[in-house]
Formats: sequence, structure tokens, C-alpha cells
Amino acid sequence: MKEIVCDICKKKFKRKLSQINYSINHYCSKTCHYEARRLGIYTKCANCNNLVYKKLKDVLLSKNKKFFCSKKCSNKVIGQMYSRENHPNWKDGEFSYKEYMNKQDVEKKCVLCKKENPLVLVVHHLDKNRRNNDLKNLIWLCYNCHFLVHHYKEESDKMLKYA
Repeated sequence: MKEIVCDICKKKFKRKLSQINYSINHYCSKTCHYEARRLGIYTKCANCNNLVYKKLKDVLLSKNKKFFCSKKCSNKVIGQMYSRENHPNWKDGEFSYKEYMNKQDVEKKCVLCKKENPLVLVVHHLDKNRRNNDLKNLIWLCYNCHFLVHHYKEESDKMLKYA
């Protein structure tokens, strides 16, 4: 028996001379042998920077060359990359402003009467243009205040201070 070093983990172990002559590479365990057969690469997760192993096939077929450690990290990054105007099915955003407001750090309460019940809140466009979905143009109103703003001039004038 002769003492040799594992090619992967550099741990010393004993092997018969005939086994040493029989193979080119020497591994102390099946785990190290399996590790040596892997052809992929270790790369950082695009979201959390954890080290993650990816197969060579996955690396070569990747379109955006971003790799993730989990579905959670993947959904977070890709969801931000392909939201709103960057999404291939994006039309003009006429109906997506409520989702956009929910994702922003805007306090969810009516700016006129201060109600905080999310069941009665709607998004109002200050310039009354539904295609202008800029965050500066959107505010939360309850159904009652929203109706008043659209149908009564006095209530509509109150909105000028938010514009």
C-alpha cells in the first residue's frame, strides 16, 4: 500500500500499487470522483451573489448569461427586467396602473378623506389621462372621493394641490 493524494480534495489516502498504475486520476471517495466528472462552472447568483454550480449545457444555452440559485431569486430579477414597457406583451399600460401603485412605496390611503380600507381605494390620474401612468400622476382615492373629483368642480380644484 502506498499513500497518495486525492486530486480533488488533496486528502491523503492509501491505495494498492496496482490500482495506482491502473488509473491516471486518483480520488479518495465517490464524492470526489463525481466532483471530477462535472464539466460545468461555479458562478455567482445574479440576485444574492451566492455561489451556484451550473452545467456546461445550461451555460452554453443561456440567452442572458444570468444564473440563479433558486426560483425565488430568478423570479425577483426577471420580474423586474420584464415588467411594464420591457415586457413583450406590453401594449400601452392603460390598465396596469393599479398594480404599479401597489408595488411602489406609496401610502395606501385616500388623499382627501384619509380612508385606509384597500377594498374601497382606486387609483386616480391627476391629469385625467389614463395613458399617463407616471408615479407623479397617480394618487389613491376612495370610491366616493373619486366620484366627487370627476363630477364636481370644487372637489376637482382640491386635487390641484397634488398635481
